[in-house]
Amino acid sequence: MARANRSDLRLDSPKGLRTATLGRKRKLNRNRPSSDRFGRFTEAIARGMGTPWFLLGLTFFAVGWIAWNTLAPQAWRFDSVSLGFIALTLVLSMQASYAAPMILLAQNRQDDRDRVQFEQDRQRAERNLADTEYLAREVVALRLGMKDLASRDFLRAELRALLENLEEREDQDKRERKRGRKGERDHDHDPAPERRRSEERPRSE
Repeated sequence: MARANRSDLRLDSPKGLRTATLGRKRKLNRNRPSSDRFGRFTEAIARGMGTPWFLLGLTFFAVGWIAWNTLAPQAWRFDSVSLGFIALTLVLSMQASYAAPMILLAQNRQDDRDRVQFEQDRQRAERNLADTEYLAREVVALRLGMKDLASRDFLRAELRALLENLEEREDQDKRERKRGRKGERDHDHDPAPERRRSEERPRSE
């Protein structure tokens, strides 16, 4: 049922002429001829009148009418030449009087369709503008974030500074170790404690 209801709505018809009623109204309108069918019919006739084939057919029709009523036997003629083909003039005037309103109806429908299309294009343009603005803000945020990130040169400089600090500490540790070793050696070769021991022995004896 939902698919059948959706099929009643046509996308090629103007927004104001769509018959989209709900409930019982839709069921009642199914038995009635749609007003949009007449609009599509007038558009089809207007499109047909705007083709060169219609002009060619109308020309052949007028030429055949005139030739038949001129060359055919008097009993077979249905339009008099002496009166200036009054019937042909009436037929062509009636055709013109019907063609003009149909063309105007088709133009009105096309205007409605163009208005709907323009509104859709405007909404699409607004969405595209919002998307581009959002993307532009994201790109700016990424650029700012990239500026805050550490670059290769900065990392290399920091690593070099750390290496230099480590080398300085190692040099200091080596110097302190050398000094400590020298102090131990000096303490081992110092004769003062031996003299004191030799002097203290005879006194005790």
